[in-house]
Amino acid sequence: MGFTIGSIRDIREFTPGGRRRGRASVRTTIAEYTGRFGWAVIPGARVGRAGGPCSCGDDRCPAPGAHALPLADEIPAGAGLDEVTEAWQLTPGAAVLLPVGRWFDVLEVAEEAGCRALVRLERMGLRLGPVLATPTGRALFFVAPGAARELPRLLYRMGWDGAALDLRCLGLGDHVTVPPSDLGGLGPVRWLRPPSVDRQPPEARLLLGTLAYVCHRHGTLARSG
Repeated sequence: MGFTIGSIRDIREFTPGGRRRGRASVRTTIAEYTGRFGWAVIPGARVGRAGGPCSCGDDRCPAPGAHALPLADEIPAGAGLDEVTEAWQLTPGAAVLLPVGRWFDVLEVAEEAGCRALVRLERMGLRLGPVLATPTGRALFFVAPGAARELPRLLYRMGWDGAALDLRCLGLGDHVTVPPSDLGGLGPVRWLRPPSVDRQPPEARLLLGTLAYVCHRHGTLARSG
């Protein structure tokens, strides 16, 4: 199955100069992800803000605008701006995705609970990695790889294994959409805490207790309200 990008060229309207500046900005951001932070980048499918088909070309796509393009090549970690520019010309308008499970896993919670947990964690002085917010109301905490495999054991050890928590972990084989991209035509993803060379993802166990407590409390309040 092939893919097309033409259907998403109307996602944003640029003047000719603005269009070039927009594309240059995306490529510069990708080069920062690959070169500065050492992450691979994968071109992703898109859907226009007004809706429409997924740019992957599959009329029955189960996740429009929220998955990797099936035939697009990964831009490897360490790629510089020239390599990024050459590669991105093959998938103009694609979303920017990062593969999960190699350099980081992701703990995902409701955005409101995530923001409350973020305040608590910062007050505790814990080292935090990047944190994303999605237009679907989710907060994504980057943690050290291996968390998805260890999550059931960690929740058991902390006494949260029997609780109904709105918390899950993304691991190897998953992807996350990152700025400056939209997610499924619903709006842009944004950094609550942007990546930094000195902000490496912490071990999941350091954040999990606080995230689980806040998720449990948030869920209890929502049900009682």
